[in-house]
Amino acid sequence: MSVLAIAAFAVVAGGVQAQTMPTGFGPKPVLPEPNKKLIPTVQVAPVARWTDDARPVAAAGFAVQPYARDLDHPRWIYVLPNGDVLVAETNAPPKPEDEKGIKGKIMKMQMKKAGAVTPSANRITLLRGLDATGAPQSRTVFLQGLNSPFGMALVGKHLYIANSDALVRFPYEEGQTNITAQGTKVMDLPGGPLNHHWTKNVIASPDGKFLYVTVGSNSNVAENGMAAEEGRAAIWQFDIASGKSRIFASGLRNPNGLAWQPTSKALWTAVNERDELGNDLVPDYMTSVKDGGFYGWPYSYFGQHVDARVKPPRPDLVAKAIAPDYALGAHTASLGLAFYEGKLFPERYQGGAFIGQHGSWNRKPFSGYKVIFVPFADGMPSGPPQDFLSGFLDGKGNAQGRPVGVAVDKTGALLVADDVGNLIWRVAPKP
Repeated sequence: MSVLAIAAFAVVAGGVQAQTMPTGFGPKPVLPEPNKKLIPTVQVAPVARWTDDARPVAAAGFAVQPYARDLDHPRWIYVLPNGDVLVAETNAPPKPEDEKGIKGKIMKMQMKKAGAVTPSANRITLLRGLDATGAPQSRTVFLQGLNSPFGMALVGKHLYIANSDALVRFPYEEGQTNITAQGTKVMDLPGGPLNHHWTKNVIASPDGKFLYVTVGSNSNVAENGMAAEEGRAAIWQFDIASGKSRIFASGLRNPNGLAWQPTSKALWTAVNERDELGNDLVPDYMTSVKDGGFYGWPYSYFGQHVDARVKPPRPDLVAKAIAPDYALGAHTASLGLAFYEGKLFPERYQGGAFIGQHGSWNRKPFSGYKVIFVPFADGMPSGPPQDFLSGFLDGKGNAQGRPVGVAVDKTGALLVADDVGNLIWRVAPKP
């Protein structure tokens, strides 16, 4: 059991097992009162990348090895049906409107400190196989000349890439190691010179009829006005046959991870919530996504807790706000999401969720900077979070790496994109 998980205890009446969650985690987190300060807390872990044979700490019974080194800001991972691994090497596009004013300049300086202000490589790299040293047997540039790519989804013989401003389709044949054909834009996505949360993810429905695309907000809590939020803070549904699109769910400040829960078959997402309300507000979360559901942003958080900073208020929308299924801790920057369906890990991992937590900037002490596991039963979370891959911060509070996307490879091992360490980690049971 993780250091995060507080020991389970037995309730005498009926012998039911109850479990106490860490602060800010679980289906019904205890939320403190907002603590808004004139000058918000800013604490970013400076970059001090992995040296020599240093590596994160895996859960008991597991070993972690570097799979691919010397990548350029790898953020997202997609495993093709034949086992090839695609890695989006990417960073933010130019967004000059997001860097204006004192706050914008301070945030840019802090992101530079965190190793996040580098030109985007704008490419996808293909990794194939596993050699005797634990590295790929081959590595090729699969796609390049993209615009801050992030999510990837294969449907039939078409590979869809979510750029920062558009969903683009490419022809794909199984086994090919690079694509030179021009892509076809199938859907515009909100972008522009502000484009605050630029990462766009995409996932296909199991029947291959629809694509679901995430679009984050253009602000923390709509301080740029709701006109700047048109089409944002939402998950879109794209009908492949007709080319038509619609908002599937809204009020999701910055959804990133998307995955289908294997038991319930429901779509789940991992969402970054708002900042500047104190160390323990507002918890990031993962939740099943309801068609037409509204999840509160910007008017309320975690259901119907009103955010008094947002003017004018919308009590009509607050009344409709759905509380998320499971809190993931405040300011953890929970980005990656993958349900385990492999056969390599012990049975207790089946159907559970791995979450890549990129790490806080608005909290003292730090939160996140790890990969956690949340067990599931009957399609819903069934216990406290467990540390699965930690140690990304060194003893001085420096970031040796920061986990982002997580994926299960064809062998059943967990792959973790580390965009500060510039590599992919591979976690598997010890021999």
